[in-house]
Amino acid sequence: MHYSKEVEQMTCVLKGANHGPAPLPMEGKWVQAKEVKDISGLTHGVGWCAPQQGACKLTLNVKDGIIREALVETIGCSGMTHSAAMAGEILTGKTILEALNTDLVCDAINVAMRELFLQIVYGRTQSAFSEGGLEIGAGLEDLGKGLRSQTATIYSTEAKGVRYLEMTEGYITKLALDKQNQVIGYEFVRMGVMMENIAKGMDATQALKKATGNYGRFENAAKYINPRHE
Repeated sequence: MHYSKEVEQMTCVLKGANHGPAPLPMEGKWVQAKEVKDISGLTHGVGWCAPQQGACKLTLNVKDGIIREALVETIGCSGMTHSAAMAGEILTGKTILEALNTDLVCDAINVAMRELFLQIVYGRTQSAFSEGGLEIGAGLEDLGKGLRSQTATIYSTEAKGVRYLEMTEGYITKLALDKQNQVIGYEFVRMGVMMENIAKGMDATQALKKATGNYGRFENAAKYINPRHE
């Protein structure tokens, strides 16, 4: 290590107390994190691209500094779905420091990684006080039935009002309206459940019927509309 002449001529002053870094809560323990391998935890966060056209929700399960599990969910841009596929392959097996400094293909995913890195290294994970942390596979709990992202797609105009297109329950097929044309319920199809039943050999029409449900005062509607065509 090279020192300047000025530093070399300085008097050496004894270092006082050195208590190390502040302990952080990690998987039910208080850890003084000094190296990447000291970091563990499961957490999730959101990133966005520069034009704010799309966003990514990223979930990481880190054990001993290494990403063991990743869930990449994107919305808003067709290209970023393919970016997510590549990022899913890239992330696992890397240390969080490697992942932070790796091109994850999509700007929104890169930003999400940055935000998660801050949560993780500062001990702000979802599993900070969970003894032993969360098992590999816990990330799937963020998904709905049939392992589909829980999304809401709602479109509205001042002139024609609101249209529910997708909710946590599933793909919206009908909106139930009262006499004043206000929404009082909706019919939905659990797409993941339907596709699983079809894959098991169930007839498509029966699978659709079995996966269809409704919410709210659907049966009491004065009128039903298809939110995509009416």
